[in-house]
Amino acid sequence: MKSSYFTLIFALILVISCSEPKENQPITNFEPQVDFALAIHGGAGTIKKENMSAEQDAEYRAKLEEALNAGYAVLENGGEALDAVVAAVKVMEDSPLFNAGKGAVFTNEGKNELDAAIMNGADRNAGAVAGLTRIKNPITAARAVMENSPHVFMSGAGADQFALTQNLEEVDPSYFYTDFRFEQLEKIRETEKTELDHSSLLELELEDPFFKDRKFGTVGAVAKDKNGNIAAATSTGGMTNKRFGRVGDVPIIGAGTYADNATCAVSATGHGEYFIRTVVGHEIASLMRYGKKSLAEAADDVVMKQLVEMGGSGGIISIDKNGNIAMPFNSEGMYRGYRKANEAAKVMIYKDEK
Repeated sequence: MKSSYFTLIFALILVISCSEPKENQPITNFEPQVDFALAIHGGAGTIKKENMSAEQDAEYRAKLEEALNAGYAVLENGGEALDAVVAAVKVMEDSPLFNAGKGAVFTNEGKNELDAAIMNGADRNAGAVAGLTRIKNPITAARAVMENSPHVFMSGAGADQFALTQNLEEVDPSYFYTDFRFEQLEKIRETEKTELDHSSLLELELEDPFFKDRKFGTVGAVAKDKNGNIAAATSTGGMTNKRFGRVGDVPIIGAGTYADNATCAVSATGHGEYFIRTVVGHEIASLMRYGKKSLAEAADDVVMKQLVEMGGSGGIISIDKNGNIAMPFNSEGMYRGYRKANEAAKVMIYKDEK
């Protein structure tokens, strides 16, 4: 009799647990945890295979792989996620191929103004800078703000001044000049002198595939280290022909850069005004925390749905505490790549690459 009684109680408990609403049930991640991993991006936009020469394609892939390997080496040797994302971003800041550091775009006044941000997922400490003009690697300035000041965000001459007190490498502003970026500025200036019709703009975009992307371009990295900590870092030259001290999403914590061990690390690239209004990084994390979505689900919701509905173009790279990586983008292409523990680097450029 007693045995039948306990059998009945057990059956009732089983029925109740199975009938519990799905939203109240704990979410279990059955994906195996990756020991360490990182992902990078070098900007998103109208990047089509037919507009790239074989030489350009190979050059971009080589530099992306170099950046991945730089971050991977840090993680493989037991280094912190913060050190890994900085190492990867610095490689891209030092390359004229990307709109950050050496390859930064020009403002309307013909200057280079650089923004960067970094965030540590372990304690959500963060640092950001905007409008730098003399620091070779802006991401190092952002990290100095995070670690060596009571502040989160510094801008303009003050940010440059603080960075110099940290003994960061200073360069003459002419260091950031590249012919390609200056010619891009001049083309845009010319369009302002005349009212080009749609067909003329399309012709200009075909002639210069990067013309349409004057509002895009950023480099970034996210990583998970062997201790389970995650971090994000992002750096950019901003928008070509920008005026009035315009600042995009990159140095705004929660928009273009975000990291929290409880959810994910995110680095974004695209039309910054939309990414700010959507608060992209924090929105993805919130969908994971409160909506119980996986990283891939949350990232797709924000990039492929919310941004598209608003008219925003671009993409993100992201990683969670288990080393899962998501890199959705709604533009024609995005320079991107990832590398996980004991795996080779994987780099991609075009939409149809997986």
